[in-house]
Amino acid sequence: MAGITENGRRIMVAIDEGDESIYALTWSLKNLIFQNSKDHLILIYVKPPRVVYSAFDGTGYLFSSDVTATMEKYSQQVAESVLEKAKLLCNNVQNVETRIENGDPRDVICQAVQRLGVDILVMGSHGYGVIKRAFLGSVSNHCAQNVKCPVLIVKKPKSTDGEDN
Repeated sequence: MAGITENGRRIMVAIDEGDESIYALTWSLKNLIFQNSKDHLILIYVKPPRVVYSAFDGTGYLFSSDVTATMEKYSQQVAESVLEKAKLLCNNVQNVETRIENGDPRDVICQAVQRLGVDILVMGSHGYGVIKRAFLGSVSNHCAQNVKCPVLIVKKPKSTDGEDN
């Protein structure tokens, strides 16, 4: 970890379509990234790999190249839209970079942290229970176990009677 230098810290926030990642970004902007600092904020969105259907899977569906291209275009538009929404929250941060990567989010985020020399990784927590986590996996848990920098997992407070804590 490089720590605070004259060039500031490299802080990566993993963003997805969920409210949890936007909450983690908002929390970071209030508590971690200081206005007029030289910190460099990296917002990363990882597009999961497309499901590939085999001709032998029994569904009888084969996608033409037009359908595949349309699906890819839509996926790119979603990624750009989510990052644009996140970037709007960062209006007081001077150095904001957005990245769209492809692949398994667990592996891609860990690789990006290493490749970009990130000082701290911030992630939201979906708050899955034991059973859901066993089936779906936990991206934040995987990253916390495998990256070589500090990982801050921000949990969105559960609302009580319609209000956030």
